[in-house]
Amino acid sequence: MNRVAIIPARGGSKRIPRKNINAFCGKPMIAWSIEAAKSSGCFDHIIVSTDDHEIAEVARAWGAATPFLRPAELSDDYTGTLPVIRHAVEWLAEHNNRVDYACCLYATAPFVSANNLKKGFALIQQERCSYAFSVTSYAFPIQRAVRITGRGRVAMFNPEYFSTRSQDLEEAWHDAGQFYWGTAEAWLEEKPIFGEDSVPVKLPRHHVQDIDTPEDWARAEWLFKAMRAQTETQ
Repeated sequence: MNRVAIIPARGGSKRIPRKNINAFCGKPMIAWSIEAAKSSGCFDHIIVSTDDHEIAEVARAWGAATPFLRPAELSDDYTGTLPVIRHAVEWLAEHNNRVDYACCLYATAPFVSANNLKKGFALIQQERCSYAFSVTSYAFPIQRAVRITGRGRVAMFNPEYFSTRSQDLEEAWHDAGQFYWGTAEAWLEEKPIFGEDSVPVKLPRHHVQDIDTPEDWARAEWLFKAMRAQTETQ
């Protein structure tokens, strides 16, 4: 059985330039994902899919392989995760390294843990499904969400739930943006990840942080340092 971690890390980040390799709590951001993959013991290979020579150099310095440069047509602002992972799985197969399971592990997920990667791999095997990926719950009921109208007023997305107690509403979950275990077949077919043939790896909300803006980055570092300090005192 051949298991590979594929870390997508293109060089064209706009909102936070060079986000993948900027220093986060003392290490390049991508290093945290590489180290989690290594610590998990789940993978025969850890590769980074990038179009950027500097990112490739940093990835290699932290123990990942960069066997190819991602083609330009898969490195723009509109290319999704599925074709990027498909390209990597196809490339490996074409170079005598057929994959059974591939885990897409985001380069900007410093909260990812080796234990959760192990849980994901155990789940995808037990459930015999296409994908197992990280999710976390919304802090508030999404059924009671409001929007601001073009007139600057407020309207509910689902007004039928105005009088429903929060505790009576179904809990909702969202993609935690950390990792996606998948079978090689699922990636090659570009099967949708959010569907009936996927299982969730549930994470607590304080282990999840999107990092899309400088404000997100600062908040993530504060939370990350606090969590590490708590761990060290236990």
